Amino acid sequence: MADVTVLGAGIFGLSVAFACQSRGARVQVIDPNGVGAGASGGVVGALAPHVPENWNAKKQAQFDSLLMAETFWHDVETISGMSPGYARLGRVQPVADEAALALARQRAKTAGPLWQGAATWQVIDAADAPWAPHSASGFVIFDTLSARLHPRRACAALAAAITARGGTITDDAPHRGRVLHATGTYDLDRLSATMGSTVGNGVKGQGALLHFDARDLPQIFAAGVHIVPHADGTTAIGSTSERVFDDPTSTDAQLDAVIEAAMTALPVLHGARVIERWAGVRPRSRSRAPMMGAHPLHKGHFIANGGFKIGFGIAPKLAELMAELMLESRDGIPDDFRPEASL
Repeated sequence: MADVTVLGAGIFGLSVAFACQSRGARVQVIDPNGVGAGASGGVVGALAPHVPENWNAKKQAQFDSLLMAETFWHDVETISGMSPGYARLGRVQPVADEAALALARQRAKTAGPLWQGAATWQVIDAADAPWAPHSASGFVIFDTLSARLHPRRACAALAAAITARGGTITDDAPHRGRVLHATGTYDLDRLSATMGSTVGNGVKGQGALLHFDARDLPQIFAAGVHIVPHADGTTAIGSTSERVFDDPTSTDAQLDAVIEAAMTALPVLHGARVIERWAGVRPRSRSRAPMMGAHPLHKGHFIANGGFKIGFGIAPKLAELMAELMLESRDGIPDDFRPEASL
């Protein structure tokens, strides 16, 4: 008999199930489409912080989560015997001009107290970076908080860890115990239809994997594109943000443009073979923050949704907060993350 039923085997659902198990709960995860079948089955995996300024609950929660991530994913790998590809190697960003350079240096100062000495945001000479795209100013930002993982492999490792600890993952089963809805755009669409206004929506993203081994180097964010070296010797490129689309899983010329932008920003990538093209729809709440707490439609049930671009980055903290709420009735969820913020 399950103490917790999780609907949805994406990053939010699997992370909450794992966190509930860590508190002694028996869990079952139900998803008719399988593990990581939606947006969580992508390829990019950039776990990057928000800029250290105008601090708010969302930025604090993501900061806390990025600090928790190493222990979280180490535990998952130890229990499952599978690597999620996690490594905290930092991120490099080119600085475009003098105005951007002044702003970056100001952010370097504010990062000190906001990041509590746990990580740094530095402005350094581009020549001193481990590797760097062209920078018109000659400088780059290098932060030591950003990390990477392989989304698809991370979901597979989480699923294996859950089953190794006695949990079940199935396509259908009676709902027992406390029920969490973590079904992404499916639930956002149902909420919007019921409420008569847009509670959230799906935003399509396209990404690609290149045959280019830079596994020990930091990720790069340049020209609006993430370049993320993975532990398996591939490098991910992503992603688009498409609000209007016909086919949620097709790739097209918009991905070609992203790949070309990455190769222009980092010429060493030219000639690298594209080994996979991927597309999926990421759930975004109206507030643009994760949606956590009591489910607005199902009395006594819970919701974890709206990961959008930060789902993997915030998952360890979100899982902890949801497990505390569901199992211990301890509510530490920031007001900005409550469903009411998007209703």
